[in-house]
Amino acid sequence: MNDLYVVGIGPGDPDQMTLQARRILESCDVIAGYTVYAELLRETFPDKEYLVTPMRQEAERCRMALAEASGGRRVAVVCSGDAGVYGMSGLILELAGEYPDCQVEIVPGVTAALSGGALLGAPLMHDFAVISLSDLLTPWEKIEKRLRLAAMADFAICIYNPSSRKRADYLARACTILGEELEESRVCGLAGRIGREGESVQVVTLGELGRMQVDMFTTIFIGNSQTRVIGGRMVTPRGYKL
Repeated sequence: MNDLYVVGIGPGDPDQMTLQARRILESCDVIAGYTVYAELLRETFPDKEYLVTPMRQEAERCRMALAEASGGRRVAVVCSGDAGVYGMSGLILELAGEYPDCQVEIVPGVTAALSGGALLGAPLMHDFAVISLSDLLTPWEKIEKRLRLAAMADFAICIYNPSSRKRADYLARACTILGEELEESRVCGLAGRIGREGESVQVVTLGELGRMQVDMFTTIFIGNSQTRVIGGRMVTPRGYKL
């Protein structure tokens, strides 16, 4: 069997890549990925062959990688964060049946909910939901329902893909929906460009968050009813007796 690996590379900083992911990438002949993620790896792995496609060509990229692996080359499909959290592992497994001589291995990575949460403090110490605001593959009506129900259930909420050039108002729309269930003073946090140049964090209220402009490289954290600011950091208590 020929091996194809789906590798989560973490937030971007090579130091935040798992040892397993680094070992796999070092052993591969070909690295396939979205343009931005491939560029993050070129400096660390300059001798590799890269198969690069832009956004919205995910299926083509995965088929290219599977074809290369079927030809006997050792291939890694890379994703930011974790390959199984809004990554390529599901799509690769859906397509793998077309390439029966390929054996797929999923290599986990550190997703933005974890790396961004560490920068902010401890916002996800209790039950939480992760919701993407991208409606490219999910109808907005379903995203809206998930936001509302997560707020009603008092989950801490981590929001991926909060905005883009075509979705400039989506974060404001999400905050309006959340504001129907939550108070404006609810503690929230932003982690931008995690593990990359320009990394930033900010703790704000839900009311303030709804007026802010962010980009697709920002991860948003909405606290639950117990979340508070301690020493400038966002903390959701687990409930331990002090």
